[in-house]
Amino acid sequence: MKIDAHQLAVALAPGALLALLGLGLGAIFAATLAPDERAVLGEMIAPRVPLLVLGWAVLAIALGALARRAHAIWVTEPARLAEAAQATAAGGVPHRSAPPAEAACGAGARALAGVVDELARQRDGLRADIDARVQEAARGIEQERSRLAALMSELTQSVVVCNLDGRILLYNNRARLQSRALSSVPALADGAELIGLGRSIYALFDRELIAHALESVQRRLLRGAPQPSAQFVTSSHAGQLLRVQLAPVRDPSAAPGDAAQLSGFVLMLQNITREFEEDAEQDRLLHGLTEGSRSSLGSLQAAVDMLELPDLDAPTRERFLRVVHDEVRAMTARLQSLAASASQGLKTRWPLEDMLGADLVQAALRLIEARSGARASAPEVDAGLWLRVDSYALLQALASLATRLVDEFAVKRVQLRLRRAGERAHLDLVWAGTAISTETVTSWESSPMTVGDRASPLSVRDVVERHGGEFWFQRERALQTTFFRFLLPLAPPQEQLEAAAVLRSESRPEYYDFDLFQPGIQARELDERRLVDLAYTVFDTETTGLDPSQGDEIIQIGAARIVNGKLLRQESFEQLIDPGRSIPAAGIPIHGITPAMVAGQPGIAEILPIFHAFANDTVLVAHNAAFDMRFLQLKEASTGVRFDQPVLDTLLLSAVASPHQASHELEAIAERFGIAVLGRHTALGDAILTAEVFLRLVPLLADKGIHTLGQAREAAQRTWYARLKY
Repeated sequence: MKIDAHQLAVALAPGALLALLGLGLGAIFAATLAPDERAVLGEMIAPRVPLLVLGWAVLAIALGALARRAHAIWVTEPARLAEAAQATAAGGVPHRSAPPAEAACGAGARALAGVVDELARQRDGLRADIDARVQEAARGIEQERSRLAALMSELTQSVVVCNLDGRILLYNNRARLQSRALSSVPALADGAELIGLGRSIYALFDRELIAHALESVQRRLLRGAPQPSAQFVTSSHAGQLLRVQLAPVRDPSAAPGDAAQLSGFVLMLQNITREFEEDAEQDRLLHGLTEGSRSSLGSLQAAVDMLELPDLDAPTRERFLRVVHDEVRAMTARLQSLAASASQGLKTRWPLEDMLGADLVQAALRLIEARSGARASAPEVDAGLWLRVDSYALLQALASLATRLVDEFAVKRVQLRLRRAGERAHLDLVWAGTAISTETVTSWESSPMTVGDRASPLSVRDVVERHGGEFWFQRERALQTTFFRFLLPLAPPQEQLEAAAVLRSESRPEYYDFDLFQPGIQARELDERRLVDLAYTVFDTETTGLDPSQGDEIIQIGAARIVNGKLLRQESFEQLIDPGRSIPAAGIPIHGITPAMVAGQPGIAEILPIFHAFANDTVLVAHNAAFDMRFLQLKEASTGVRFDQPVLDTLLLSAVASPHQASHELEAIAERFGIAVLGRHTALGDAILTAEVFLRLVPLLADKGIHTLGQAREAAQRTWYARLKY
């Protein structure tokens, strides 16, 4: 049980003062006596010392009880009343009167409670009136928003909107459903660890791929393109192939002439894995038809040559006729198989974008210098040449080749040339001096590309094949230079109006928060950031028992997310876990989880990586977090999953915000804030309740001057409850 240091000091103070006063007066009185008088007085008092001590103790206890009651009436209860009033003000819920106990408060405190109660009722009445007026004024707007939301949710295209930090601030229902296919463990995670408000889109895509697409869009904006966009094809971590179109979201506060000022971007995603697999299958069938037909034609030609011989006997002639019939039937079967396969769908091709060649060269120069350290220039560039390319893959190929030249042959300077060659374009990577062998070029062409510390699954040959082009190297002996040459397809010299033009900024899906457009939040250190700016994962665990170090295990994890000060109930995580041991019968009435419910469920080693991805880039929040975190920490060695993000505990934060309250249990805090307790003792139910409590605690902490994560953690560690260990 917690010992209140203030109450203990108040109870002991009268006895201590009485003892000091008695001893002081006795010392003064003794000083006025002669030595023989002091001796006589000592002889009189000595036998009566126990009686004096007993009298002091009785009087000290009586005065201590009176002092403790006075402290409760005039100090503790007013402080609790003030904290309850603060909770009412911060809760944003109708006030629930909770006056001080009659036996422990004075008339003044009771009167003050009544005044606070009346003010709270008046506030609730004013708030209800304002809400009614706002609802009436917003009814028409909400109807339009609902229509737009319905339209957005019915789109067959997955739409995701991000700010410039890559944080997701809008996505439609199609994107939410598609995230399941993109998850590496769709049966367990349901894609919740990939797409959600406030999450980073870079959990799906390479950051540099998005940066390259944004750079391309900004260049087109600066040239005055009305509706620029970029497209690329990439693969997710689960191996799904995605076609992506990126369109800019322009900053409405930018100056009229600043066309390239962006506040975010829109991604339209299409999973083309099935189409690409069908394409590969069609190519396989076509290859089989070609090779099979070549063999059949050879057999037919040989048979026809033999049948033309005038002296051919009848049995031999019959045998060659059967060869002709068999090969004709085989060719017919192959053709029918190819035709049937072709009728199942259209063939998917790797999409290429139209790009001004000069823009591609400038981007390549910057990338080569940044990644390889070589000086790069472009003395010969056809400024009016338009290419049809996968610009990201082509830039990676150029940077990879330049990096190898620098690392393996100490080349210090390279040049790029771009010029027309009939119906194609020549893009050359040129260097002087050092010559390389054909074997080295072949190796570089076929091995995976590496740029700095980043490796790509593609090779230079793969990039060339995507473009339907050619690649070779050549020496110019007169100039003493060598170059790699890419033969690339040309494109018409005009901007393409792509499908992204149909998007309208007023479209609203089910999941959105446009306040997340504010940039730069992620750049600051976490401890220096305000609590209201952070994203949180609020979680709870249900376990087989209360002693993790003695073999108790997690049987359920539930979590919800808080982004931009809003509890995202639709983006939750809940999973039963097979503990690999029995569940004590005494705990089943509390959490309601039976052995049959966890039988066949995944183990903790499967769930923790998924939960870690769900909680990535957020601050963890729990009630009595030391208990839950101990279970997670004990699994680090066996699972390899470590939760190293900051942790906040609503138990400790409640003790900081309301130190005079008698209880800081989750139900007691919820009751003070007027929060309905539903679904208690389920992991997700407790996590949602903890999240609602946390949102109420943040403004109370601000009233005490606690605004940042670092300040909250320091204050929590100074509380008495922080001593609890598991």
